[in-house]
Amino acid sequence: MENDYFFKDITLLITHYNRSQSLEHLLQSFTDLNCRFEEIVVSDDGSKPEHITYLNELQKNFDFELITTKKNKGLGNNINKGQDAVKTPLTLYVQEDFTPTSIFPESFKNAVGLMNQKADLDVVRFYAYFEYPYLKNSEHGYYEMDFKLWKPGYQKFYVYSDHPHLRRTNFFQKFGRYIEGAKGDVTEYSMMMSFLKNKGKAMFYKDYTSIFLQKNSEAEPSTMKRDIWRESDNVILTQLRHLYRHLKFNLDYLK
Repeated sequence: MENDYFFKDITLLITHYNRSQSLEHLLQSFTDLNCRFEEIVVSDDGSKPEHITYLNELQKNFDFELITTKKNKGLGNNINKGQDAVKTPLTLYVQEDFTPTSIFPESFKNAVGLMNQKADLDVVRFYAYFEYPYLKNSEHGYYEMDFKLWKPGYQKFYVYSDHPHLRRTNFFQKFGRYIEGAKGDVTEYSMMMSFLKNKGKAMFYKDYTSIFLQKNSEAEPSTMKRDIWRESDNVILTQLRHLYRHLKFNLDYLK
């Protein structure tokens, strides 16, 4: 018999923009895994009318609160207004293009246990593009992220990320709100620095692509656009990018 998982005192917060079918797939994936949450909040960033219509239809099958805005205001505003609607002590934040895997229920239950056990733990992370370079003290596959300014490399700064994570709902009280009116990568970078400067503590699942998968279909591709400087695989540009980040991250942290 399959287990049922009810995550009391946890709200699933999903940010959405023009990818209503991806959102449906995400919600159905949680249902297929027999996972339920105290509440679900979907924060929409001014999607096209056809997607809003689809979201209203989805509400008939999935019980969620829909937070909308008349025009696109960017990632920062979308997360801020979504988080403002959360009433439970913990928030699972997921963007609409991710899908939980079969190990999610038990792994997430362990993450909730860690948050309940460690009063100083602010975030538990489930996904990344690379393994955080400095990890220690493993528990259920989760490791403490050990940030020290003197440790080499700029990747040490990526303690916070907008990728799927569990956090305390009073997150804004400690780290401030997301900046609004800026590009998504700038918004994420700003919160990354605030997290470090305010002594945020996070844990990281080392097998970081096994709990969530990021899926972008041809029908609903990623809405995040980056310039050639950030995406190019050119060797010279890559080295310049690494040097730039190393200098910028250190200087911004020391401000």
